[in-house]
Amino acid sequence: MDYVTLCKNFFYATNIPVSLTQNQTTVYSALGDLLSIRDNSHWEMFNPDLVKTPCFCGYSPDIEYGLIHINGTAFDIIIGPAYTIDLTDDLVRQMMRELSLPSSYREPLTEILGAIPRISHMQFASYLVFFHQIVNGEVIDIKDLVIEDSSYTDIRRKNHTENLVQDKEEENLHNSYYYELEMYQKIKEGNVEKLNEFFSVPNLHLKEGKMARSPLRHTKNVFIAAAVKASFLGAIPGGVDIETAYQLTDYYIQECERLQSIDQINHLQYMMLMDFCQRAGNTSIPEGISPDLFRAITYVRSHTNEPISIEDVAAFVGRSTSYLMKHFKDELGIRLGAYITRCKLEEAKSLLTYSEMSLSEISAYLCFSSQSYFQNLFKKQYGVTPMQYRKQHQS
Repeated sequence: MDYVTLCKNFFYATNIPVSLTQNQTTVYSALGDLLSIRDNSHWEMFNPDLVKTPCFCGYSPDIEYGLIHINGTAFDIIIGPAYTIDLTDDLVRQMMRELSLPSSYREPLTEILGAIPRISHMQFASYLVFFHQIVNGEVIDIKDLVIEDSSYTDIRRKNHTENLVQDKEEENLHNSYYYELEMYQKIKEGNVEKLNEFFSVPNLHLKEGKMARSPLRHTKNVFIAAAVKASFLGAIPGGVDIETAYQLTDYYIQECERLQSIDQINHLQYMMLMDFCQRAGNTSIPEGISPDLFRAITYVRSHTNEPISIEDVAAFVGRSTSYLMKHFKDELGIRLGAYITRCKLEEAKSLLTYSEMSLSEISAYLCFSSQSYFQNLFKKQYGVTPMQYRKQHQS
């Protein structure tokens, strides 16, 4: 089989770079041809003797490669780079270092990398399975790519053990566990003032693990971990409805990925944690309520843009309407119907402050029977009309 032609045709069809190596020396490289250079990538990092093939491999979490060893030969096919995120200056710099390119190649490399289609991890896996079937005549399931064989597991565990021993000898250990527990507890409590005081403690020396090679990528990874934990350990247990917490987590991670400054990311992380804390304080769920009421509350809060009825909530919880209404009133001191209305009005406050939606749009979005009914309820609850509230809070 003409492996070079196969690789070229794959690149022409998909626009995803591919390389062919023999004994870890480049025979063909799509990137090399496009840039008119000899591809000097360190292919020994992808040594098929250390991993099963086909497999995923790469230099960093953001730049993905896949390797297919051609059985019975010294040839390897390496697909990539491929990305699941938009191209950034940081990714271009990483590729410049990988290819050992001078700065004069930055512009053409950026143009080439920008033309690579963004694909999901599963789409990338399907290419590996496809290539493996062509060159090795073997059909495998995509899920088999993520199942480790014992030899690779042993290698990975050996590396982890060696690193752990070294870190202990050098006293390079994490010490942030109890600090984080206290921080997420304060977010759960929803007390912004206490959280701010907590961040102001002087001479706090925390040690974090190394989560990436570059300082910028490390800071972004720390941010992502903090966003997920703040949501799961703080905001959701503190009363923020699950869908809102998930959407906020997604939003903040996307915003973080766009930043190219460590200081900007650290500032955004502070603002994110304070945001989660404030939302938990505004929507706190009393501790000690029954599981049925907790499920009812979370259902209502995540369906404010639907015409929720008491029957809908009872069906979701799996209880009768009479049972749910009685226990709701007994445990929380408010009728379920009134609670549904209050949640919709709280959502209206957020839309009035942070969106440009008109009153009629907000009324329709929250499924009130009419705009006038919405305005009357709002004024009765908060003492001001929706427009007065918007003028007071929107700046």
